[in-house]
Amino acid sequence: MEIEKIAEILIYYVHAPLGGIALLSGGIALIAKKGNNVHKKSGKIFFFSMLFSAISAFIISVLPNHESPFLFSIGLFSTYFLISGLRSLKFKQKEIQLKTDKIIAYLITLIGIAMILYPIVLYSKLNIILTVFGVVGIVFGLRDLKLYKDIRRLKKNWLKLHLGKMTGGYIAAVSAFFVVNQILPGIWNWFVPGIVGSGYITYWMIKLNKKKKPVANKV
Repeated sequence: MEIEKIAEILIYYVHAPLGGIALLSGGIALIAKKGNNVHKKSGKIFFFSMLFSAISAFIISVLPNHESPFLFSIGLFSTYFLISGLRSLKFKQKEIQLKTDKIIAYLITLIGIAMILYPIVLYSKLNIILTVFGVVGIVFGLRDLKLYKDIRRLKKNWLKLHLGKMTGGYIAAVSAFFVVNQILPGIWNWFVPGIVGSGYITYWMIKLNKKKKPVANKV
């Protein structure tokens, strides 16, 4: 089978349809009451559809005539957010095994460094897209490694990590949709999904912090 035919199948029959399902199911998971059946079921659909869509993005982004640093980066970070977001659910358990999580953190850090250096070494120039995503990867990887040293804090913040990482995966999906389809003028396609998504994450972090604060005794 020709490379172009493989790319066409992956784009139109795998990546795009699964990406659409991920956008819909992820949106439902975000607005549904956390922890109920709708949230759990839509979250599972989002996880698997987005994961396979991201994997197909990896393959497409390295095929001849389809090389795309943007698609590669989106696929990589979607996968990272999804897997680490799912694994954060395990942090609420009594016994925590962090070997896999540490490997993921080291990998995203090393890949982030490679993404920055790759175009410099090969083409003697900086690739803005790869650099931005590379820096994000390094920051998240180092932050995760630091957090894994504090088991007590890790157990305490498992829900924050889950919400933040899974929302990060959804932001990646929406960003890809906006950029590819040019929903907004120019560069705004890159920033608006991240800004709105960050606002959503901030809202939930504040809400969860309020829940954990002890109620002051009345005099």
